[in-house]
Amino acid sequence: MRIERRQKLGKIEATVTKTHSGWNKTAASNRGRPGWKDRAVFTRFAGAAVRAVFMALLVATPSLLLGNVSADAAQIVVLAALLAALMTFIEYYSQYPSIVEFRYASPFNRLRFYALFLTVTLLSVIFADKGAQASGMAETLTRLGTAWGDMLDFPYSPVRLVVLMMPEQAPEAILSAVRTAAGIAYMVSLFALVLFVMMVRLLGWPTRNRAFNVWVNLPLFDPTAGGDVVHRLRRDARINIVLGILLPFLIPAVVKAAASLIDPLSMQNPQTLIWMMAAWAFIPASMIMRGIAIGRIAELIEQKRNRAYTAAQKSGVQAASA
Repeated sequence: MRIERRQKLGKIEATVTKTHSGWNKTAASNRGRPGWKDRAVFTRFAGAAVRAVFMALLVATPSLLLGNVSADAAQIVVLAALLAALMTFIEYYSQYPSIVEFRYASPFNRLRFYALFLTVTLLSVIFADKGAQASGMAETLTRLGTAWGDMLDFPYSPVRLVVLMMPEQAPEAILSAVRTAAGIAYMVSLFALVLFVMMVRLLGWPTRNRAFNVWVNLPLFDPTAGGDVVHRLRRDARINIVLGILLPFLIPAVVKAAASLIDPLSMQNPQTLIWMMAAWAFIPASMIMRGIAIGRIAELIEQKRNRAYTAAQKSGVQAASA
């Protein structure tokens, strides 16, 4: 009996050993496939590469659409496009952001990029056909920009100040081009700003579809610098909004005062005019959007604090009554 039991145990152990040491077809077929971590890396790499390509395209758009670009200017544009693409790829390929704010709170950065890209593209299309047989699209955009520029060209308006920063001896064609470019750039920035305000107030940005991590989306904000976090966020929001409102008025005044260092007639070059008008309209609108976003984050933090205080008070009352 003992010998039979030992033989049965030996057969069972041999079967188990064979099962565990045998070749598993399913495991072998999936061994070379990437896991979830590898897929996340591939997705992040693809997203960073696409963003880098679009950033390079943004920088190169005026040179691609304008015909009369010198070889030196083309080389500088290529270098700037490569640097912008490299910086964008490094920032978005890293797992955690280092410079870009609201990286995981879409579509804040996308909306700003779309506004800048649309401004640069529209101005490039207009000035690409300047001095030649203008296309139908360029003629339509020129009429639209002229109408917007004339509508916004009232006393003490930003568009009027941009036109007044030009020298008195500037030709009427340059003044008209500056007014048209300012009208288009300012209207696109205003449209993006209004759209973002609607997203915040009507769609509940940034917490409608996902949780919001304050410290990941604000990598440059130090919560340990001192003072209440909500108070500091609201102060930064007010500063950004005030600067965003004042910059369209201050930039023309600074250019006019520094006429000896900055020649306004340099805007005869279409590329210079495109980038100056795009920056003049985009930077203030971007600062206002940032101020609104930071104010929204401060509001969310305060609401979460109030809920935590209310829950703590209720739990304390219940414990005391018990």
